Amino acid sequence: MAEVKRGYVRPLDLKHGRVDLTHGSGGRAMVQLIAELFTRHLGNQYLGQGNDGAVLPAPMLDGKPARLVMSTDSHVVSPLFFPGGDIGSLSVHGTVNDVAVMGATPLYLAAGFILEEGFALSDLARIVESMARAARAAGVPVVTGDTKVVERGKGDGVFINTTAVGVLPDGLELGGSRARPGDAVLLSGSIGDHGVAIMSKRENLSFEAPIVSDSAALNGLIARMLGTKADIRCLRDPTRGGLAATLNEIAGQSGVGMMLQEKAIAVKPVVAAACELLGLDPLNVANEGKLIAICASADAPLLLAAMRAHPLGQDAAQIGQVMADPHHFVQLTTAFGGRRIVDWLAGDQLPRIC
Repeated sequence: MAEVKRGYVRPLDLKHGRVDLTHGSGGRAMVQLIAELFTRHLGNQYLGQGNDGAVLPAPMLDGKPARLVMSTDSHVVSPLFFPGGDIGSLSVHGTVNDVAVMGATPLYLAAGFILEEGFALSDLARIVESMARAARAAGVPVVTGDTKVVERGKGDGVFINTTAVGVLPDGLELGGSRARPGDAVLLSGSIGDHGVAIMSKRENLSFEAPIVSDSAALNGLIARMLGTKADIRCLRDPTRGGLAATLNEIAGQSGVGMMLQEKAIAVKPVVAAACELLGLDPLNVANEGKLIAICASADAPLLLAAMRAHPLGQDAAQIGQVMADPHHFVQLTTAFGGRRIVDWLAGDQLPRIC
């Protein structure tokens, strides 16, 4: 709690201090926490308005009014810090990506923090700083937010909700219902990195090579892909449930089937080894920096070239094809030439991975 003497407020002790209930009470302590931590790192002209909501300019593209795309996500990842990221950067990446895969340009973020009494201010500062770096790198500022504090034992350190708003040009329609037989299925890189990084940290597992989350904002890669004018039907980021869940969802929405090629789906050797040790199928493991693109087959080479020219798509590959199938099955041709059904995950392999 901040000590107040003759109008002087002692600065937050970001090294040894702890969140307490006064930080969510609406008084001086809450104002101080917002000013010295959140505004300091996340501040910009919109957040600086200091009102209950941010007044934002109307979206325009090419001098014409455009449509808005909005997405929200809550982040409860455990552990809060993991190889390649933390809950702060993840909360930016995940929500920016949900807007970007709709074909929209993400413009603004809102952030809501639920803090547990007793949470270390040093850890909170680390999270907010990471969040600020991620927002700057993505070019999407946090323009409004909220902070609440719950009693000790009523939370798990910190939960973060983020909402993103983006602008979508008229005439661009991407969605899970648009895949057609003959379309190509593209993947931007290797799978399973994020989920296995979380699990290895949670279970204190060590491997010869480090396993690092792929958490990243995909809006730059997607902008480059859209710039090709390729006939893209659908973009998705395969997060919870992994590649298998995402493709099954699209197959059901579009009323089609898919045939995947196991040899074309990249899995890093250390991730494959960890999955084997943990009894996981990489196809079901979460990703936070990869995307699936379904496009007209004729445009696949053009789209792959654009993806491979971007740092987040260097290992992009065509991993399969959409086909007519009244059962909407996603199938896999194995490395040995056999076939198997790639089904939805029956349970929850990796709880709280985002």
